[in-house]
Formats: sequence, C-alpha cells, structure tokens
Amino acid sequence: MDEAAAKARKAFRYFWREMAWERRRIIPGLELAAVKATFTDPAEIREQDPDALECEHMWMMDINFDGRKVEGTLINSPSSLKSVSEGDRVRIPGRQVCDWMYVISGEVYGGFTVDLMRARMSNAERKQHDQAWGFDFGEVGIVNVVPPDFIGDEAPKKKGLFARFSHPEVKPQDYAKVAATEHPMSVNMRESFEETLSENPELVHEASDEGYTFLHQLALAGSLDGVDVCLKHGADPEKAAPNGMTPYTLAKSLGWKRVMARLQEAGAGG
Repeated sequence: MDEAAAKARKAFRYFWREMAWERRRIIPGLELAAVKATFTDPAEIREQDPDALECEHMWMMDINFDGRKVEGTLINSPSSLKSVSEGDRVRIPGRQVCDWMYVISGEVYGGFTVDLMRARMSNAERKQHDQAWGFDFGEVGIVNVVPPDFIGDEAPKKKGLFARFSHPEVKPQDYAKVAATEHPMSVNMRESFEETLSENPELVHEASDEGYTFLHQLALAGSLDGVDVCLKHGADPEKAAPNGMTPYTLAKSLGWKRVMARLQEAGAGG
C-alpha cells in the first residue's frame, strides 16, 4: 500500500494538470476528481485516547493546489479522528497525498491504492465495488493516468457479449510517453492564447484573485505551449507567486522538466 501511495504522489502532476484544464473548460469534462490523503490527530488529542486509530485515509473533493499544499473538502466521516470532520475544508502538505483519481466518460484515471484493493477482492466483491462507484476502473493491475487518446493510443475495446471467451492483452500505460506528450488542450489553445495576448498585452501581467499570473498557473499545470506563449509576450519568469514560488519552482514542484528547461532558457533561476 505504501508503494501504491508513492506511485500516486509521483503521478499527482497528471491529476493537477487535468484539474487546471478543467477550470478552463466551458463544458465540464470531469465526472469526478478526488484526492485521498492520510490524516492524523495532533499529539495532544491522540494522548486523550491511546486506542484510537493513529491515522485514517480519507477522500477530498473540490481540490486546489498551490505548489506546496493540497486543499480540499473532506467527503468521508472519520472513524476516530477528532481534529477533522466530514465537510471540513482542509489544507495539507503534498506528502500526505496517498491517492487520486479523476473520471472522464465513466473511465477512471489514477486510483493506485484503489487498484491494489481491487486486486485483493474476489470477482464478486470487485463487481460490487465497481457498481457502488458507478465507474469503469479497468483491468486490475493497469492504472492509466490519462485517456489513451491523449498520447495517441487506442482506447481498450469495451467488453461485449463474447468477452469471456477472449482475453485481449491490456498493456500498462507508458508513463514516459505521457510525460513527453503535451496535454491536448495546451496544444489546441495555443493559437487563440497567442491572439488574446497580442490583442491585450496587459493580460500577461495581470493576476487572478489569488495572485497567480497566467505564467504561474500554466507552469504549475505543465503547459509548455502556454508557458512559451507567456514568455514570448513578456511575462516575467522570475516573478514570485503569493506563496513565494516562482514559475520555475512551481514547475519543479511537480517535475515538469520541459517547462523548467524553457523557463531557464528565459533566464529563470535554477
């Protein structure tokens, strides 16, 4: 389980990238987006009940991320923890993340610990689990982090009437290929983004209500195209966000190496 959680943290950048683009969609594309995290009570509360659970793993929704902390609304009710309750808005360091998943067209992406738990279930238990969620978790042992068409792969064929008589091979997703491929929305928005900044050059310097410029947001989302357009239109690669992180350190927090290289090329500090 620790290994599955570590894989989820390493791949968290793909969850956040999808969340960042979801915010720019006119029509929502995600049916679900959630993060599972490890929660513990402060020492002074634990001392009051030594028999209580040391930690609990619970899901959050309405996720935000600023490069350091993950924020969300707790959707589970703790069994014994006293410091958090269902419905609380919580803010945690990234190291407490132990899983994430998002759903597009009924298909689940992510869910590393969920996959491990499904692998330990009987066929009947697994079917009941999947029906309770109402989504397609795919083949046990295969955790896709993006839709196959994002990287030019074919989607696996849906199980039909004679599926039990055939066993088509399902290969693990090539994460290196995912890392090297720009998000489709990043590619598709480039031309219109160029036009917008050409017509309204002041926008490249404006910040959101939270104080993040386009460059900050796109660097954290791993958008090489977006970052490149911002830089070509005069965005400051050294400007710090409200939490003190620069576009480069925002990109580095999630390991967006191509974005980091482009920012260094523009003069950002390493």
